[in-house]
Amino acid sequence: MKNYSINKTPSQVQSELAEQFRKFRKSKKIAQSELANKSGVSLGSIKRFEQTGQISLESLLKLAHLFDRLEDFNSIFKIDTNLKEIEKLFKP
Repeated sequence: MKNYSINKTPSQVQSELAEQFRKFRKSKKIAQSELANKSGVSLGSIKRFEQTGQISLESLLKLAHLFDRLEDFNSIFKIDTNLKEIEKLFKP
C-alpha cells in the first residue's frame, strides 16, 4: 500500500530545490563553470546538485551567498514565538 501525504518528502523538496536553482542560475545567465569559479564550489558539485539535488550544506550556502540569498536560511530552524506568551511577561 502506498502512503499519501499532503506534505512533501525530503526527496521531493530536494528535487524542487535543484530545479529552482537551475532555473534561477539560467535566469541570471551564468554558466555552471562560471558559477564554480565565482563561488568556490566545484563544477562537479554544481552539476550533481542540478541533476540530483544532492549538495553539501557548505556548498549550498556558498551558492546562496554568491547570489545574496544567504539570509533566506535564517528562518529554517527559528523558534516561533507566541506573542501571547511574550505579553504575559509584561503583565503584573
